[in-house]
Parts: sequence; structure tokens; C-alpha cells
Amino acid sequence: MAKESDCRLWAIKDPLLTEYHDHEWCRVSHDDRHIFEMLCLEGQSVGLSWRTIINKRQAYKDAFYNFDINACASLSDEYLVSLLDDTDLIRNKSKLFSVRKNARAVQNIIEQHGSFDAFVWEYTGGEQMVGHWETSADMPVESEISRKMSKDFKKLGMAYVGPVITYSFMQAIGMVNDHLLDCAYR
Repeated sequence: MAKESDCRLWAIKDPLLTEYHDHEWCRVSHDDRHIFEMLCLEGQSVGLSWRTIINKRQAYKDAFYNFDINACASLSDEYLVSLLDDTDLIRNKSKLFSVRKNARAVQNIIEQHGSFDAFVWEYTGGEQMVGHWETSADMPVESEISRKMSKDFKKLGMAYVGPVITYSFMQAIGMVNDHLLDCAYR
């Protein structure tokens, strides 16, 4: 049996993580709804494992109207507070309210740039950045671009968008392809 790539080791113990690694992680996305979803989910992961979030992903989709940007932007305080009772979500008030906050910022971005996609992909000139890493230890957790994007996102009023989370977000929507050189899913 062939040795499993170091790239995939974090994903093989959980079917949802395996599916995510093999078919979504580092795959280019230009869909505003999906890009917003990944921004929100990455923000929810602050201080937690991605495994926790991916296993709660469907509950988040249900609670946040499949991450419809306009629906999320118009959520009431009462609705967001009611989500604190939902044991299928991370019951952190600040994180739950950040979905609405970020949706409102994304609405402004769309108004000014035509799409969220156009805005975020400007950071890489519309091109995917491809890592040439041999081991997971070689892979960065942030970059100059993620630091700039994080700073800009914060200026726009977004929350849970530090440079490490922003780098993970870039991987999640395929702006960065950090599959290792020996990964079959590169």
C-alpha cells in the first residue's frame, strides 16, 4: 500500500474532512456565496479545529440561509441571539454576530466592486498562487497577501479576519493551492 501524502494526513480520520480536502480545499471558486460561506466558516474556526467546523457546516448553512449574503446582512439581533441555543453551532455570540457584520461589509464590497469575487481575487491578480511544499511543516500559515487582506478586511468592518484566518480563507477558495508536491489532489 502506498504511503499517504503528508498533505492529506489531517483529513483521513474524518469522512467530511477527507471529502473537503479531496474535492474543495485549494480549488478555485469564483462564486460570491461560496466565498462568503468560507469567510464565515473560517472565522468560526478561530480557536477551534477545522474538524469541529466542517462537522457543523450543515448546521451553519441551515442557520444562515445557506450563507445568502443579503439574508445574512438582514438578520435581526433577536434571531442571532436565538442561535445561542442551537447546540449544533459554536455558541459564541461574537462569532455568530460576525456573520451579519461580515455580510454587511461584503454587500458594500459588491456595491463598489461588482462582486466579492472580483474584490478578493484582485489580491493575487486573478491568479492562483501555487505552493511548492514538500512537507506540511514547509507550508506557511500566513503571507504578505493575507496580512494585507486582513488589514483591509478589518478597515471594512469585518470580524474574525486575522492574517492566519485570512490565509486559510485563501486556501479554502483556491486563491492559494497548498497541496503538497506529492499530493494526488494537487
